[in-house]
Amino acid sequence: MKTLVQRALAVSAACALAFSGVSAASAAAVPASVHGVGIVAAKKAAPVAIKKIGTKTVKGSAKATIKPSYSKAKNVQIKSALLKVTKGKKTVAKNKKSVKLAAGSYKVTTTVKYKFKGKTSTVSKTQSLQVKKASTTKRSVAMSGKSYNCPAGYPVKGNRTGSKKEWKYHVPRGALYSRTKPEECFKTTSDASKAGYRASKR
Repeated sequence: MKTLVQRALAVSAACALAFSGVSAASAAAVPASVHGVGIVAAKKAAPVAIKKIGTKTVKGSAKATIKPSYSKAKNVQIKSALLKVTKGKKTVAKNKKSVKLAAGSYKVTTTVKYKFKGKTSTVSKTQSLQVKKASTTKRSVAMSGKSYNCPAGYPVKGNRTGSKKEWKYHVPRGALYSRTKPEECFKTTSDASKAGYRASKR
């Protein structure tokens, strides 16, 4: 019985299609979206995109200069690009084209106003910013060449022999270490190599 009903429905559908004048080929040509399958259009790039702010590093009491960073499409006219900076609940700067910041943690809001295809729009983005102090740890200590001992924490001896044309470094386990009067002492052998010294063969 079920099979007879299915066949009757199939015949009915075929007749309806024939009377409507729509061929099977035409039906196949109907876009997928008509049959209930959505077609996703390619997403267009935004006229203006605000770029990521990376971590900044400063030395001592110096400050890092922060400016609006963004990319724009062709024919986009930038009307303004401004910054708002907060540190905790305190507003450090507002509506500034650039800001100088000391070491610390901040929230930076970049707002760009632009004109594109006759329409004026605004895009805004808030980001976290870390301004860090550069390491001030000394990698070496200058010595007089008259003492056998290096300061604590700088065990590698840098020795300039003869007419100073040959620079070698000695490590505590070296055969000549205890007899060497260094002109420079280093934290590591890597620091000594970077300064122009080579490893002693003894």
